[in-house]
Amino acid sequence: MGNRGMEELIPLVNRLQDAFSAIGQTCDLDLPQIAVVGGQSSGKSSVLENFVGRDFLPRGSGIVTRRPLILQLISSTSEHAEFLHCKGKKFTDFNDVRQEIKAETDRVTGTNKGISSIPINLRVYSPNVLNLTLIDLPGITKVPVGDQPPDIEYQIRDMIMQFICRENCLILAVTPANMDLANSDALKLAKDVDPQGHRTIGVITKLDLMDKGTDVRDVLENRLLPLRRGYVGVVNRSQKDIEGKKDISAALAAERRFFKSHPAYRHMADCMGTPYLQRLLNQQLTNHIRDTLPALRSRLQGQLLSLHKEAEEYKCLNPDDPSRKTKALMLIQHFGLDFEKRIEGSGDQVDTVELSGGAKINRIFHERFPFELVKMEFDEKELRREISYAIKNIHGIRTGLFTPDMAFEAIVKKQIVKLKGPCLKCVDMVIQELINTVQQCTNKLESFPKLREETERIVTTHIRELESQAKDQVLLSLEIQLSYINTNHEDFIGFANRVWTILFWKEVIRKGWLTINNISLIKGGAKEYWFMLTAESLSWFKDDEEKEKKYMLPLDNLKVRDIEKGFMSSKHVFAIFNTEQRNVYKDYRHLELACDTQDEVDSWKASLLRAGVYPEKTTVDGEGSAQAESFSMDPQLERQVETIRNLVDSYMSIVYKSIRDLMPKTIMHLVINNVIKKIKPVKLSFFSCKMQRYYIYYPGLPTSSSVFFPIGQVDGEGSAQAESFSMDPQLERQVETIRNLVDSYMSIVYKSIRDLMPKTIMHLVINNVIKKIKPVKLSFFSCKMQRYVLIHIFYLI
Repeated sequence: MGNRGMEELIPLVNRLQDAFSAIGQTCDLDLPQIAVVGGQSSGKSSVLENFVGRDFLPRGSGIVTRRPLILQLISSTSEHAEFLHCKGKKFTDFNDVRQEIKAETDRVTGTNKGISSIPINLRVYSPNVLNLTLIDLPGITKVPVGDQPPDIEYQIRDMIMQFICRENCLILAVTPANMDLANSDALKLAKDVDPQGHRTIGVITKLDLMDKGTDVRDVLENRLLPLRRGYVGVVNRSQKDIEGKKDISAALAAERRFFKSHPAYRHMADCMGTPYLQRLLNQQLTNHIRDTLPALRSRLQGQLLSLHKEAEEYKCLNPDDPSRKTKALMLIQHFGLDFEKRIEGSGDQVDTVELSGGAKINRIFHERFPFELVKMEFDEKELRREISYAIKNIHGIRTGLFTPDMAFEAIVKKQIVKLKGPCLKCVDMVIQELINTVQQCTNKLESFPKLREETERIVTTHIRELESQAKDQVLLSLEIQLSYINTNHEDFIGFANRVWTILFWKEVIRKGWLTINNISLIKGGAKEYWFMLTAESLSWFKDDEEKEKKYMLPLDNLKVRDIEKGFMSSKHVFAIFNTEQRNVYKDYRHLELACDTQDEVDSWKASLLRAGVYPEKTTVDGEGSAQAESFSMDPQLERQVETIRNLVDSYMSIVYKSIRDLMPKTIMHLVINNVIKKIKPVKLSFFSCKMQRYYIYYPGLPTSSSVFFPIGQVDGEGSAQAESFSMDPQLERQVETIRNLVDSYMSIVYKSIRDLMPKTIMHLVINNVIKKIKPVKLSFFSCKMQRYVLIHIFYLI
């Protein structure tokens, strides 16, 4: 390639960059380019302005460069600038260029220091420049300002990495000389993506601001932190020079004098300074483009061929072709089937890597939600203080002889109201899991982005509508609980089912591997044990064969607390301890139990909750606590508080049980089943009349035996076959098992209905009638009604 061809390489890449920017697409061709990286106030802007010979970049405190600036320098006889977003407009005043950069930045990012990865394309024509293209990136910052998000440092880092991680990108790492090179943000980022230093060019700025007697000669001679492409030192204008409008040509002359006269740098003066850096970058970029051009050409030709093939397919496209509609309907059908399988757990392709959407929802219902209920359980001292106030306020100036029912009802209702938060959170978690499942199912529609987008939109909108209905119903359920306190419930204090209690205490609630952290450390390393949790004890064994029991810990007076994950540890830890300050195991006051994941920790805590081991509660201190303590001075009040405390405990356990049972049913009825019903009509539309005829005329096609039944089979032979089943012993056992399960479950339903019916009628009928009557009673005493009554009384007399 001749000199003329070499000169055309940089403009060629410029045209490619402009083409991608014009169509709003990111450049995935990995074009050869130079990215300028540096910390705030490292001197990046001054280096670029020295190249152009003009002041044209915004200046100020904080982040000034908030969008990537693709700066294309083109050698020309005339001097002007052009923006890609201002086609046909030439800027001859470089102050206007600065204002346009600020305005275009604010248009996309706002005025309060936000950032964006959408680049600004600026082309500068000048006789003072060499053909060169640079990408000026935002300066690395640590502290957010204005309306910047807290993670602004990571956002800027990610944006920089998008450019410099490409193999064809040269990195211009700008570092001020008055900073320790080991702390250079620019060199650190460059080393992350270019550990051998093959693509990095170091620039050391502010050499004139170093302390007397110090220099960076070892760095500039490429001996301290060597880079294959070396370092170049430059001297920028100071802030005083900029404010004093010092001419850039004068600054370049001063830079030249500095290197010529400095004892540490005079021997390398010809390889230092802005003019040399510009020549070096022009040469490096040209050579880099030449080296990468064959691979770039090959990739472009491959993509062009692929696009030609795709274009040929579109030439034959008939929008009215029925096969296109059939394919779209089949895709929607597969989406619906996939969604059902993920939620209902059907299908033969079972995921063995992670939980499906349905399994996660089941976990929310039976582990996360019960745990959320107990997490908000009332504080003991605070509760007793509230009961004491309620009793005193109900008695007023009188001395009460009996424990007032109203105090019990007031406290219970206050506790029921607190259930609103966990219940609504449960709905939120299920809704989010449904939306995640929808997004996972639509991943298979990637080749049809519009179809995918519309499918997601329709189903997600429907889910959001159902979310509102479900939350309304949840709040209604709590209102129903508040409307009538059912103290005749068989589970309220006084009722005891001894058989169930005995079975419960023997039931194994959970088994699994756990590591005992605090004991293992003393013995020289973490060791796993096989744990078994029942309703009365926590035991651990040497292994899962459960032959060698290490210890059995009774659950009396135990509680759970969270332990912060260690910095170096990959395990997630929780602890169990005795509330009466006793040792739980040998000389240990608490046991630290570790799992591999946070999900396992949550699952174990939910299981411990079922066994009656609750999370640790904070105590009330200060004045309120002192008042609570003072109540113990009245023995009669203490007895009344204790009585109501036990009644509240008993009744709230009924409410918790009822809410835990109703929440999954409510969400299943109002949300999940409705979503599945919403998707089914879309699937069924696939079987239009035309498609039904197709299946009828081609009986060889596969059909589901569960859908098509023989029409004539009603009684007779079929009934006789049914009768013969009773002769099968295995079937008999299955029938008996299911019969017992039905009995057990229906007893729960009957109990729930008996409890809910009076509450529902009280809330929806009786309380509403009372509310309706009250205004009528009040209106009776209006002026008009009073006169009417007096007249009638007069005539009666």
